[in-house]
Amino acid sequence: MKNYCLPAFLIMISSSVFAQEAKLVEAAKIWDKAPHNAFTDLVRFNGEWFCVFREGQGHVSPDGALRVIVSTDGKDWNSAALITSPDSDLRDAKISVTPDGRLMLSGAGAWHDKSRHTHQSLVWFSKDGREWGSSHEVGDPDFWMWRTTWHKGKSYGIGYAAGPEKSVRLYSSDDGIKYQTLVKTLLQDGYPNETSIVFHDDTAWCLLRRDTQSKTGLIGMSNPPYTTWEWKDLGTRIGGPHMLRLPDGRFVAAVRLHDGKVRTSLCWVDVTEGRISEFLALPSGGDTSYAGLVMHEGLLWVSYYSSHEGKTNIYLAKVQLPD
Repeated sequence: MKNYCLPAFLIMISSSVFAQEAKLVEAAKIWDKAPHNAFTDLVRFNGEWFCVFREGQGHVSPDGALRVIVSTDGKDWNSAALITSPDSDLRDAKISVTPDGRLMLSGAGAWHDKSRHTHQSLVWFSKDGREWGSSHEVGDPDFWMWRTTWHKGKSYGIGYAAGPEKSVRLYSSDDGIKYQTLVKTLLQDGYPNETSIVFHDDTAWCLLRRDTQSKTGLIGMSNPPYTTWEWKDLGTRIGGPHMLRLPDGRFVAAVRLHDGKVRTSLCWVDVTEGRISEFLALPSGGDTSYAGLVMHEGLLWVSYYSSHEGKTNIYLAKVQLPD
C-alpha cells in the first residue's frame, strides 16, 4: 500500500496529542419496541432529530423493516414511519440530506427468494421524514451500497459484494437514484465491506472494515476524480465504521472493537499515520455498534445499538470532546 502526502495543516492536526479526556454527558435508551432493534443512523433536519434503524425478530430474520423515529429535543422520541417489504428483509438504514433539501433513506433488501440475486440496495425520499415515496433500486444487484455521502451535489457510495466475489466498488450519482460505477474493483484483499466516506475540500477519506486474513481496517485517501485510491492498514479490527471530520480538522469515528470485550467506542483516526485510537467506550456490549454521528452545539451526538441490557435496543449518547 502506498504512502500519501497531506497538507501541512492536516499533518499538524494529526500529530497533536489529545491529552484531555472526552466526557460522556448522557447516554440513554431511546427505543426498544421490537424484539431486535439495530443498525442505526442519525441526522438533524429542519430543527428535528431523525434516527433510523432496523426492526425485526432477530439480527438476521425475514421480517426486517426500517423504522424512522423523530424528536425535537433528543429525549422524547416518536415513530415517524415504518418501511416494510413483502419480499425482502430490509437492513441497515442510513439517512442523509440531499442537496435539494430532502431526506434520503438508504438500505438493502435481502431477498426471500434468492434464486436470482441475494441483495438489492434501495433508497427512499421524503420532504418531512414522515411521508416516504416508493423505493428505488440503486447500484448493482448483490452489491450492498453501505452508506452514501453527498459532496458538491453528488452522492458517493461504496458497495460490497454480498456473494462469493468479496470485493468493493465505488459509485457516484447526481440524483441519488441513477448511479455510475467510478471504480469497479476498488479492493479485494481481506473481504472488504462496510465503509464510511468523508470529504474535506475535494479530498475523500474512507474508513473501511475487513473480515478475513488480518481482519484489520483500512483508511483510504483519494482526490478527484476518485478513481485512484491509496490505503493504509490501521492494524486494528473494526466493525460498523462511521467517521466524521470535526470543524477543527480532527477525524473521529464510531466503531465496534473486538480486543477483549466487544463494545462500541469512539476513536480518533490519525489519517497521516494510518492509526486509530480509542478514547471513549460507550455503554455497550454483545450485539452492538452501527452508529450515527452528528456534531451539534458543541456536543457529539451518537446513535447506536447494543444488547448490554439484555436485548438489542437503540441508544443515544452525547459526548463532550476535548479541545
